[in-house]
Amino acid sequence: MSRRLLGSVRARATLAATLVVAVALLAAGASVLLALRSNLTDQASSEAESSARKVAVSMATGTAPDGLDLPDGDDTPVQVVDSDGRLLAASEDLERISGTGSSAVRPVTAPADGDGGDDDGGSDRHGGKGGQDDSYAYGEIADDAERSEGSATVDGETRDYRLAALEVKKTRQGDLTVYAGASLSAEQSAVGTALTVMLIGFPALLGVVAAVTWLVTRRALRPVEGIRSEMSAITASQDLARRVPEPGTHDEVARLARTTNETLAALETSVERQRRFVADASHELRSPIASLRTQLEVGAAHPELLDVDGAVADTVRLQELAAGLLLLARLDAGERPGEARVDLAALAGEELSQRPAGPVAVRTRLDPVEVAGSRSQLARVVGNLLDNAQRHARTRVDIAVRAEGPWAVVEVGDDGAGVPEAERERIFERFVRLDDARARDDGGAGLGLAIARDVAVRHGGALTVRSSPAGGALFELRLPVA
Repeated sequence: MSRRLLGSVRARATLAATLVVAVALLAAGASVLLALRSNLTDQASSEAESSARKVAVSMATGTAPDGLDLPDGDDTPVQVVDSDGRLLAASEDLERISGTGSSAVRPVTAPADGDGGDDDGGSDRHGGKGGQDDSYAYGEIADDAERSEGSATVDGETRDYRLAALEVKKTRQGDLTVYAGASLSAEQSAVGTALTVMLIGFPALLGVVAAVTWLVTRRALRPVEGIRSEMSAITASQDLARRVPEPGTHDEVARLARTTNETLAALETSVERQRRFVADASHELRSPIASLRTQLEVGAAHPELLDVDGAVADTVRLQELAAGLLLLARLDAGERPGEARVDLAALAGEELSQRPAGPVAVRTRLDPVEVAGSRSQLARVVGNLLDNAQRHARTRVDIAVRAEGPWAVVEVGDDGAGVPEAERERIFERFVRLDDARARDDGGAGLGLAIARDVAVRHGGALTVRSSPAGGALFELRLPVA
C-alpha cells in the first residue's frame, strides 16, 4: 500500500513541491542569517573603532595613559599598549582578554622613560583622571583601524567581542596602540533568535505546503480518478456505449476526458461495424453455400438432375466474395499499397478487354497517366466501377481517363436510374445494396464500391459519385499522379 501511495502522482507532486520549497527556504534562511550576522558584525566593528578613536584622540591631545577616562569594561573593554607590548592602560574589572596585542590586564605603574618632567606637570600626570602635561606632544592618529575578533572576561563574565586596533604615533610615550572592543552579544542573540524561528517555522511551513499541495493535487486529480474508474467499469462490462465524465473546466483533464470519449465513440463504431461485417459476411456466404450444397446433394442422389452451370456459378460467387472479404481484411489491417507505377489508361483497357460484348455500349476516352500503387488493387477498383456501371446502365457506359494538374482522374458513368442524393454516401458502406433483389440475382454482395473507396483512400485519393450527363450515375476516382 505504501509503495502504491508513493508511486501516485499526488504523492510525487507533494514530495516535489515540498523539496522545492525546502531548498528555497534553506537558501533564503542562510542568506538572511549571513546578512544579519554581517550587518551586526559591521555595526559592532564601527562601535569598537569609535571607542578606540575617542581614546586615541584623548591621548593625541596630551592626556597621559594613566589619566584616560576609559569606558565601562562590560560594554567596551579597552587596552593601551606601547610599541614594546607593555600595557599602559586598561578598562576597570578586565580579568582576561584575547585577540589583542597583549594578554595583560594590569597596566605598568611607572612611565616608560622614567622622565618625570617638571614638578607641576608630573603631579598632574600622576594625579586624577583627565590631567594633562604640556611636555606631551600632539600625536598622530592612524586613518584606519585594524579589525579582529576575540574574547574578554570582565567582572567574571566572558563574552565575544569585535576588536578594533588604532595606532597613535609620536606621543610622549612613543608609538601607542589602542585596542577597543564591542560586544557581539546582540549579534549572537539576534542570529540565535532568527535561527530558532527558522528551525521552528520552516518545518511548520513545509508541513503546510505539503498539506496544501496534497489537497490541491487531490482535487485536481479527482476527475482523473473518475475517468479511470469509469474506464475500468467499461472494460469489465464491455459496454462501449458508456462514456467517462467530462469536467466543466477547460484544462488538460477536461481535454483528456473529451479525447477519451471520442476514442470510445470511434471504438464503438468500429466494433459495431465489425459486428455488422461479420453478420453480413455470414449471411452472404450462407446463401451460395446452401445453394451449392443443395445442388450437390441432388446431383449425388440423381446425377441426371445435377445443375453443373449453377454449381459453377455459385462457386465463382463464393470465390469472388471470399476474395473481397480477404482484400477488405488486408485493407483494415493497414496494408500498404506499394510503389509500382501503373498506367490507368492501359489498366482500364485491359479490364474492358476481359469483358464480353453485350447489349450495353462502352465509349472510352483514355489518356495515358501514371500513378503509384498496387496494380492488382487498382485493377479491382476499375473493374468494380465497370461492373457497377454495366449492371445499372440502360444502353451505354462511358469511361474516361485523364490528368488534371497533380491528379489522375478516372470517370465511369452510365445512363441508368442514377443514385439518389441521400444515398450517395451510403452506397460506399459494406454490404449495402439499393436494389437487394437484383444485386443478389446478378451475384453482387454489396462489397464492390466499399472496396473501391477503401483502396482509393489507401492510395491517397478519393472516390465520389454524382449525376452523369446521360442521367445515370457518374463515379469519379482521383489519385495522385506518380
